Amino acid sequence: VQLVESGGGSVQAGGSLRLTCEVVSGFTYSIACVTWFRQAPGKEREGVATIDSDGPTYYLDSVKGRFTVSQDNTRKYHYLQINNAKPEDTAMYYCAADRRYCRGDQNPWTWFDYWGQGIQVTVSS
Repeated sequence: VQLVESGGGSVQAGGSLRLTCEVVSGFTYSIACVTWFRQAPGKEREGVATIDSDGPTYYLDSVKGRFTVSQDNTRKYHYLQINNAKPEDTAMYYCAADRRYCRGDQNPWTWFDYWGQGIQVTVSS
């Protein structure tokens, strides 16, 4: 399974971005859990949003109400909508996927088998 992210870039505080994670190889219906992680310089990688193939979603407290994770019916495309962006959202964002179902919101980055290359999001004040 190969994942490719797109849609990153620079935005001013209060603006919006939509990140896309495309499953470019592999059987898309085999993907059961997708989490978007981010890592800022000098900080640990953190999961910001998770979506299970059955639909449940989970969010980091600091992004609730601003980020929305979704997927299309084929599970080929997975999205992270960022609204009301804040400077503290600046980071490299990664999508991670696994064939196993999500364990609720307890899915550390070490658990995932498949990763995208990462994409930069920069929010200026």
